[in-house]
Amino acid sequence: MENLYDINGLVFWSKREIQFRRYAQEFFSREISDLLIFENKSWSFHETEGPLLIPKSLINADYTNEDIWVQEVIGDDNELVLRPETTPSSFRYAVSLINNYVSLPPMVVEQTGKSFRREQDQVSKNMRLKEFYQQEFQCIYAADTFNDYQSKILPGLVAVFQKLIGKPCRMVDSDRLPSYSLRTVDVEVNNGNKWMEVCSVSKRTDFPIQVKFGSKEPKPMLVLEIAIGLDRCVYNYFL
Repeated sequence: MENLYDINGLVFWSKREIQFRRYAQEFFSREISDLLIFENKSWSFHETEGPLLIPKSLINADYTNEDIWVQEVIGDDNELVLRPETTPSSFRYAVSLINNYVSLPPMVVEQTGKSFRREQDQVSKNMRLKEFYQQEFQCIYAADTFNDYQSKILPGLVAVFQKLIGKPCRMVDSDRLPSYSLRTVDVEVNNGNKWMEVCSVSKRTDFPIQVKFGSKEPKPMLVLEIAIGLDRCVYNYFL
């Protein structure tokens, strides 16, 4: 990882690092699928890749113009922004699958790609990148489900990160609770210098539609969001 532009938060990656990131992406996809299926064999899995540009109206209201990269609006063009997270496009894809009778919850939409935020200028070792790779799993299920998937998979998820990165990992309640989350837990790795967050696991309440199962009344959904910072995994592995 090199800072060749001399601008904090913008880095270049080597071939070896890129190859490890690709390996980590496939590793997490397999391991997280196994954790979920162990709890419920009914999960279906779907992968998508949404545009890096997204209508500003779709992103969470918690993001302000100080947090995101906004384009200048010209004429009647829709205001587009570089996405600060992949969640809205994953939700849109999930709704399409449901409305077109392709799949019903419990279902997982996985997406890996770049996101962009106006992070504060910090040295590279703090990994506050302005442009970074996310791998997110949106695990959608009925709100009246008795199984608390978040609590059930967290110990196994910590073990998955420790196995990949080869350094001590732990889970801690997040010091920030997003407005859409009932509970958010972070997975952190001890890299010898500090405990660094590499994954955030939230129980989200903001899935945009209720879902109808057969002749029953539509049900609200919960979403177990597993959001992984792939760049931070690469950094901590090679540190």
